[in-house]
Amino acid sequence: MKFRNEIKHHVTEFDLIGLRQRLKLIAKCDYHADSAGLYVVKSLYFDNCYDKAMLEKIAGYEKREKFRIRYYNNDTGFIRLEKKSKINGLCLKRSCMLTMDQVQRILNQDFSWMKDSREELIRELWTKMQYQLLRPKNIVTYTREAYIYAPGNVRVTIDSDIRGSSNVDRFLDNDHIGLKLFSKSIVEVKWDEFLPQIIRDAVQLSNVKSSSFSKYAATRFSAF
Repeated sequence: MKFRNEIKHHVTEFDLIGLRQRLKLIAKCDYHADSAGLYVVKSLYFDNCYDKAMLEKIAGYEKREKFRIRYYNNDTGFIRLEKKSKINGLCLKRSCMLTMDQVQRILNQDFSWMKDSREELIRELWTKMQYQLLRPKNIVTYTREAYIYAPGNVRVTIDSDIRGSSNVDRFLDNDHIGLKLFSKSIVEVKWDEFLPQIIRDAVQLSNVKSSSFSKYAATRFSAF
């Protein structure tokens, strides 16, 4: 595991026309994608009764973390628990697999099995559920278009149709996608030690500044 760099932009549909054209010339589409180059991401975020994760993000803490459960394209046969840490602007993500039954037990407030799990990350989440009172808090769903460029281990994603819901019991319900929040899309660029100039040029957008946008924090204000 290693820390990665990350920048984000809010972009309009007009911006995306040129960005897509440039990326398709130099990068490969993510293997998760369908024939249209898209896939759906659905995440369940954890927070406590004091909104610790959300407020630390809004305040811009240099060291923070968040836990989430995530699956793709409505495929509940492949579900991951993820912990995303951020230290001084660099990101680190750890993950492990969960079964659909394990997720349902979490949604049912049955956490007892977690403390004896073979997975360190599950045990860590259980510990923080005891001492920080973390609980499932919000669902975020969006459509992702992703491009990969091998030098620098670069990944460029375009997230659109971002939706949120506080009805966490319906996380495994594929018919529940939440309330649409934004007309703009979010572009994220992630890389290891260096960002190749060809990618810098491709993602350069006029009159657009990098953003600390958080889908989780944003959807908390708009979810139902």
